Amino acid sequence: MRSDREAMPVFLAGGRPPAHDYAADVIILSHCRTTETIAAIRSAAAQGGCDHHVIVLDQGSPSAMRAALIVAVTPLVNVALFGIGGNLGVPGGRNLAASLGRGRAIIALDNDAVFTTSNVVARATARLAVLPDLVAIGFRILSANGVALDRSSWGYPVSLLGAAERRFTATTFVGCGHALSRACFSALGGYDATLFFAWEEYEFARRAIAAGWQIEHHGDLAVTHAVAAEARVGWADGRWRYFVRNRLVIAHDWHGLNGMLPRAMIYLARGMMAGRLRATVRAIAEAVRMTATRPRRQAGPAHRSYILAHETMPRLRPVSAWVNAGINAGASAGATAAPRAGLPAPSGPS
Repeated sequence: MRSDREAMPVFLAGGRPPAHDYAADVIILSHCRTTETIAAIRSAAAQGGCDHHVIVLDQGSPSAMRAALIVAVTPLVNVALFGIGGNLGVPGGRNLAASLGRGRAIIALDNDAVFTTSNVVARATARLAVLPDLVAIGFRILSANGVALDRSSWGYPVSLLGAAERRFTATTFVGCGHALSRACFSALGGYDATLFFAWEEYEFARRAIAAGWQIEHHGDLAVTHAVAAEARVGWADGRWRYFVRNRLVIAHDWHGLNGMLPRAMIYLARGMMAGRLRATVRAIAEAVRMTATRPRRQAGPAHRSYILAHETMPRLRPVSAWVNAGINAGASAGATAAPRAGLPAPSGPS
């Protein structure tokens, strides 16, 4: 079990965050990936157009990497490098990193990503400042070539892919690059650190929506994602277990057993087909244990309407299009097919 001492941040290099309020903090979690992390830090430090500070939290990387980070950060006055002895996971690490600054906006950048332009932080921060109901902005995530969309980081309904470069209202945001209002982040208590990895943005978003906040994807704000293999949690190394466990927990939070059990059956079937039955069973068992001590949450009418409009309906759109295509094809075939002997000519869908 992780000790409090391991989770106590130690200042290692750079310039400490200002003691007064300022525009934005850019938070970067570090755990291995030396080259990519340094590139992310330099990209964040070079952002212009607003008063921002970069906070890097190293979560137990090897000593050689930590030494390399210290060398890279030391000359950067608007970057603070902190270190802890263990790994709090993504949500816990982000919570801690955010608590070390006082920026009115919190911009999160994965440690294998870089901003595509030098004003992403300033533009996102300005939008949060003038739109009081907006809590989160998801950035467009590009693949390593900086041109194509990173489909592995698309967290929205497939039907919205055509709007990737535009703005739309959403029910979640992508962790690789996003901006949050600190006021809402603090009011909601940050991320759910018990999830450790996967679905933490969606869980936070559901609570934010229930509290009356709005979430948007802004496709004109973008980061390039290298998708570094080093220290990446693969599907065979626990990613599936976290994915299943945490999604079941969130389903139970809002819908109880009625939300959890159908999903568990679906994941069991998918796990068997993918050869991950043991990991799936373990994930379901862990989810059951976690839900025993979690508070149930209530979705009001406005919350349900928001989810229906911006998640459920966009996800059903491809199914609807497929059904309509089938109906139209049947109608067309029925209208042109020659009548069969002894039967009346078909006049509608077959």
